[in-house]
Amino acid sequence: MSLNTEHLQRCVQTLESALVLLEQSPSDSIEYEVFRNAVVKGFELTLETSVKLLRKTLKLYFSSSKAVDQLTFKDAFRHAAKHDLLTGEEVERWFIYRDNSNNTAHDYGERFAETTLVLMPGFVEDAKRLEERLARGAD
Repeated sequence: MSLNTEHLQRCVQTLESALVLLEQSPSDSIEYEVFRNAVVKGFELTLETSVKLLRKTLKLYFSSSKAVDQLTFKDAFRHAAKHDLLTGEEVERWFIYRDNSNNTAHDYGERFAETTLVLMPGFVEDAKRLEERLARGAD
């Protein structure tokens, strides 16, 4: 089974574009803040889209779709490793991304955004790899 991963591809492309524009902006400018906000929102959207598509793939390994729908974010990624969709190291990085995203509820400020920016190069690469695997389908 292969999935339509076009939305995830678009999320990653948008995130990459926002990162490029951010890097081109002076750090003390309003443009920097606009693009930084775009990166943070792009990160959150890509993260949520990734887990939704991952859950769809995991339904192949479960007897009940409802059981997959009830998996927490981290459990979904643990099962992805169990079924060789991701490596253990990749799953650990996805946990870091999720933990960072959860911090949004506690810290909407500049510190959170700057912490998120540090994760972006690795996150973009991990999201691309996940999208490629999901697009190929469960072999």
